[in-house]
Amino acid sequence: MSDNECDHEIDLEDTDSNDDIEMAQVDSLVTDVEHYNYKILSPDQVISEMTKKIESVQLILEIPSTTTRILLHHFRWDEEKLLEEYYSKDKAAIFKAAGIVDPNVSKTKKNPRDSTEFCQICLNPFLRSLMTGLECGHRFCSDCWAEYLFANILSEEECLSITCPAHKCNILVDDASAMALIKDFAVRSKYQCLIAHSFVECSRLLKWCPAPNCHRVVKVQEVEFKPVKCDCGYRFCFKCSETWHAPILCEYLRKWERTAAEDSATSYLIEVNTKDCPKCHMAIEKNGGCNHMTCKKCNYEFCWVCSVYWAYHNVNYSCNRFVSAEAQNEQDISRSKLNRILFYYGRYVNYKKALERDNDVTNIVRDTITKFEALDMSWNEVEFLARALEALRQCRATLMYSYPFAYYVESCNQMDIFVDNQRNLEIATEDLAQYLERQLQKDSAVEVKQKVKDKTAYCEDRRKVLLNHVHEGYDKDWWKDNSLA
Repeated sequence: MSDNECDHEIDLEDTDSNDDIEMAQVDSLVTDVEHYNYKILSPDQVISEMTKKIESVQLILEIPSTTTRILLHHFRWDEEKLLEEYYSKDKAAIFKAAGIVDPNVSKTKKNPRDSTEFCQICLNPFLRSLMTGLECGHRFCSDCWAEYLFANILSEEECLSITCPAHKCNILVDDASAMALIKDFAVRSKYQCLIAHSFVECSRLLKWCPAPNCHRVVKVQEVEFKPVKCDCGYRFCFKCSETWHAPILCEYLRKWERTAAEDSATSYLIEVNTKDCPKCHMAIEKNGGCNHMTCKKCNYEFCWVCSVYWAYHNVNYSCNRFVSAEAQNEQDISRSKLNRILFYYGRYVNYKKALERDNDVTNIVRDTITKFEALDMSWNEVEFLARALEALRQCRATLMYSYPFAYYVESCNQMDIFVDNQRNLEIATEDLAQYLERQLQKDSAVEVKQKVKDKTAYCEDRRKVLLNHVHEGYDKDWWKDNSLA
């Protein structure tokens, strides 16, 4: 089983086989409102959780465990609903609906084991001792059973609702019978995995890690809009399984993705990787995360986002504030709507690309750690650099999702505060990014440690302020849907 890392998580492992540096991961940096109680389960622990639930319900109902499992699956593993209906409705009807022979009905007397009977599939005669059937009484030879189960288990969709092979018989194959009849180890394992999979899929408190090739499960006490981090390093929203996307809620993120995909102008914007220098108009390609651009032809320094001369940029920072022109007619209104989505989507894409193209700063941090370790500094003494890189990534992710959040929220006094918080986080994040990309390798170890720690702490603080304010707004219903969006 291979474990994959999220793009937004710290991963300082060099893919170059000649690099023998091994570094520990830094825990995710979370704010107070992101704190969440959860547990990571391995595949074996998932099966253990499922077995415990089956056993607890079995003790109450006093029926076989395999029958209990089918009943739980029928009720989508909702223990409370199963018990409520079991003791308030007709039990025989419940068993019939679940495809189970009522275990309370007395069994018919079996024929002698040495008698002969015909398999109902291949129609060949066999000693009764060589035939197998379910409680419904239909019996088949072992070869026909094996082939039938093999075909159904491979189909996956039918695996958990395999009925008796007899025509028009709706009785389900119980787990004990299936495991006794399946001889192939791989097929047996797949059958067990599919049962466990249905257990996770039906439980609102369990969620598979979305990372490729990761088979772990996250277990929570309550479903909330909060992040979880799997042991493989992938960090995602428990509620929707997408990469953690605070401050925007799950439903608005889906709406944003649809809006962006449907708008041809924004689709074109995704492909635009170059801008002209505001001074000499030479085409410049952005291949890093920092927004501080320097034209190689005329040395003009400017902001990639708003094209303002860099020396004046932070004096009157307004990169994140959209100003709508007064509309005079329908054409102006349409143009204003287009400009609005281009404004927010352009900044969203800018941070998205910064997250995707942070190889340069990652390499710089790795090289600096190597240099410091050569000075006999331990991992604990250089960990602040990995933490800074993680903070930079999380701040950029928060800023990326802050723009679709702002796009969908009506203007109000609290929104003005949000824009100010967003502005402060952007300035802090850009300051950290510039230091890591441009100055880190020039300063001494002592200077680096103090500056990086200070800049990282400030970024974390500004991110915390923004997210806490948004969370308070959700609690107090400050944020109203913008009808223009």
